[in-house]
Amino acid sequence: MLDGGVTGLAEARLSNVKRLRQTGMTCPITLIRTPMLSQVDDVVQLCEASYNTEMSVIAALAAAALRQNKVHGIILMVEMGDLRDGIVPQDVGHIGQQVVDMPGVALKGIGANFACLSGIAPTATKMQTLTALANEAEGQCGPFLETVSGGNSANLPWAFSARATGRINDLRIGEAILLGVDPITGDQIGGLFRDTFTLVAEVIETDTKTVSPLLGTADHVSAIIRLVSTTLETTRIILALGNQDVDVEGLSMPAGSTLVGATSDHLVISTTDQKLRVGSEMRFQMNYGALMRAMAAPDIQTTLHNDRPRSQVNGSHGPKKHLALV
Repeated sequence: MLDGGVTGLAEARLSNVKRLRQTGMTCPITLIRTPMLSQVDDVVQLCEASYNTEMSVIAALAAAALRQNKVHGIILMVEMGDLRDGIVPQDVGHIGQQVVDMPGVALKGIGANFACLSGIAPTATKMQTLTALANEAEGQCGPFLETVSGGNSANLPWAFSARATGRINDLRIGEAILLGVDPITGDQIGGLFRDTFTLVAEVIETDTKTVSPLLGTADHVSAIIRLVSTTLETTRIILALGNQDVDVEGLSMPAGSTLVGATSDHLVISTTDQKLRVGSEMRFQMNYGALMRAMAAPDIQTTLHNDRPRSQVNGSHGPKKHLALV
């Protein structure tokens, strides 16, 4: 992403930021979840800025910054309807002034979230409101707000439109850039690919479940189960994959295959593909929830192919501008 033109990265988990820094990455990294009080020293050490909603946390960040002889950037999250994180709009100026008056931190901007918890879609009107809030905050607090973050991938249709963007100069892009889809509609975004990630699972059992169970007479010692052959042309197979590895509901089934169910370690598929054998592989496309869990699962091996960017990428929107992933 950095080679492709991204100017900054954003993370919600400090453990991931640590791994990024350990690889030698020196680009700006913003923590986009309110820091935990127990991690403020590491947040100041590893991140240039963080998104915040609690004054107690901001005060702790300020103290940590003073100990490290640094100034930590603060972006205030504003609640605009999604009901996830954020301070109420009428308190932005008051809290912003407290940040300005606090040594060790600097008010860098404001941001809002949409289409995440409550599914509230971003609109041009909401972006105008966020612009107005940024202007009001500057009028009350004094410093110029470098960042006015208008949301996430759900805001790309608005960003690509011909409407004036106002003060919005930042989007936190994840799902769209990774999976090439609009998070609200699920439609493909022009110029982007939907198959960047593929989940590969190995078949560990097959050809043994073309039967249906019928409970027989049971006594207090044991229950007898009779397996009766069916006339279905499908075969049930089991894959070495389960709920602890991926959100199975977020998998796209290959043609001719249907999800039967899953446990923590087994994925059961009904398929018409008669070529599948033990040791065969099945490939799945994933939605964002499934991709998120799979990338974090310790037993999923991640292999990166052809990760060098093309010299120029064009799409339906013309030459791509560099979007900051912050």
